[in-house]
Amino acid sequence: MTVGTDAAEAPLSAPLNVGFDYTRSVGPVLGHFVTALRERRIDGVRGSDGRVHVPPVEYDPTTAEPLSEFVTVANEGTVLSWSWIARPLDGQPLARPFAWALIRLDGADTAILHAVDAGAPEHIGTGSRVRVRWADEPVGHIRDIACFDLVDPPAGHTPTESPAAPPVAERADGDPVGIVITPIHLRYQHSASPEESRYLRALAEGRLLGQRCPVCRKVYIPPRGACPVDGVPTVEEIDLPDTGIITTFCIVNVPFLGQRIKPPYVAAYILLDGADIAFLHLVLGCDAADVRMGMRVRASWKPRDEWGTTLENIQHFEPTGEPDAPYESFAHHL
Repeated sequence: MTVGTDAAEAPLSAPLNVGFDYTRSVGPVLGHFVTALRERRIDGVRGSDGRVHVPPVEYDPTTAEPLSEFVTVANEGTVLSWSWIARPLDGQPLARPFAWALIRLDGADTAILHAVDAGAPEHIGTGSRVRVRWADEPVGHIRDIACFDLVDPPAGHTPTESPAAPPVAERADGDPVGIVITPIHLRYQHSASPEESRYLRALAEGRLLGQRCPVCRKVYIPPRGACPVDGVPTVEEIDLPDTGIITTFCIVNVPFLGQRIKPPYVAAYILLDGADIAFLHLVLGCDAADVRMGMRVRASWKPRDEWGTTLENIQHFEPTGEPDAPYESFAHHL
């Protein structure tokens, strides 16, 4: 069915948070560095030219040879350069305005980047002397240095509260640090295009809305606003059924952080009847081993009172029991 459009509706917009716990092994050099931090000590490494690098580097910048001569440096140093952060972001070292600074610790020849709790930009400058503020409970992470404080703070300056400790990988008490975990988040405001907004609003009504190219007559869902083949606007909107076929699929056997379904389960590309492009969704309602290319499926919708402007209104797709589609009928959609 062809439906009309309402150009007066404003595009949808919502906050988007993409995040995960970045987990990495640290190796012998950085492992030594973060293990020392856990003991409230800062260790650098000496290069072939005698310079002490903090944080330590794994290979000599001059000869490219591995480095292993560790040197303990002071927990005080000098600000070489700085930048004031007037509006801190979530996850940064301090919740109130602070300075990012390059700090050369006494005994080191290179600078370390960290936060300075200066209180106001007029209190910090090139040459300012700063001192490490250690985390209340060091765990073996760069965040064991909660921040740096001014050695001579201005009158009335009150240190801000230190952030919470990061997650810690499992290890026996006293073992050297071999893995560090750093939570990473990207938060921004995402605005859908006018075409995507109409598609999302249709989902809130239980409809699957695509757009047809006026030249090649291909139907795209979600709609793109223009045909990628012919480069012309796609203004004709088409209501599509919630039935289709599986073109390709993957059986997920590996667990991962935030997984909502216990493996094994199937993620598949679903080509709706009447559409010319497939989209990714879950396939449940049968054993994962029984899923196959060409299997006909139908959408399983959430209860209507749980619908919103999202494809998550469809919980999953499940087999209809109809005969499989012949490979030739969907081969050009792979």
